[in-house]
Amino acid sequence: MNNERTKGDLADLLDTVNGQIRAIAEAQQKRVELTATATAGEGRVRITVNADGVVIETHFADDIDELDYDEIADAVTDATQEAAAEVARRADELIAPIQQTRSRLPSLSEIVGGLPDLTARAPEPQRASFDPPSERDQTGDNGFGTRRSPLADN
Repeated sequence: MNNERTKGDLADLLDTVNGQIRAIAEAQQKRVELTATATAGEGRVRITVNADGVVIETHFADDIDELDYDEIADAVTDATQEAAAEVARRADELIAPIQQTRSRLPSLSEIVGGLPDLTARAPEPQRASFDPPSERDQTGDNGFGTRRSPLADN
């Protein structure tokens, strides 16, 4: 009877995993359609980014000439960063239910005794710095407690 229960548990787990795979595919399809728009420079600069945070549209208001070049550059940077952060937040919202379900699933080491828990060994993803290269700490720290690649400035 214990063998039958194990088979049932495994069948349930496989159903959950298959559901997760479908949910991931749906979330990926929805993610690629995401865009976000932000404005800066007192509304004179409007930037739209795609799901990857890449600028896909830039608009300057008719009165953009009231800003100097440095103000325009700062406004473009600010609006781009704000739009990229917003699209990333929306993407995180899409995958949150998948991550919640995944967190309830047993790890492989829980299913097969004696296997190490590999999830504990996986590195945490690092956020890229929003600071321009000229303002980053020259010791190699990217502002997030991690070292930059020696190729980062090439």
